[in-house]
Amino acid sequence: MKCIVAGHQALSPSEFAELALGTPVELWLGVEGETDEERAARLDAARDILTDPEFSSLPDDLVRLAARVVEEHPDLFNVVPLARPSRRRPARRGAAA
Repeated sequence: MKCIVAGHQALSPSEFAELALGTPVELWLGVEGETDEERAARLDAARDILTDPEFSSLPDDLVRLAARVVEEHPDLFNVVPLARPSRRRPARRGAAA
């Protein structure tokens, strides 16, 4: 099955995310081994992008995309539903000291 976003075919999950977001994923996540100066420049560029009206909905879009990925592929995150305790704690009786 082909993944096509905005008329472009995504060949990998990172390309799909980049096409869906309109920016490179590395801009938001960084790269391993980046220097403090590179990190500061990357974060400055990210802040500039977020102030652009074209990308004003990017944070909301990113949250929706992440939620959809978690919902559709929980096995990627090793998500296990937690069981709720069936027993209720007994009420404490007596006066507080």
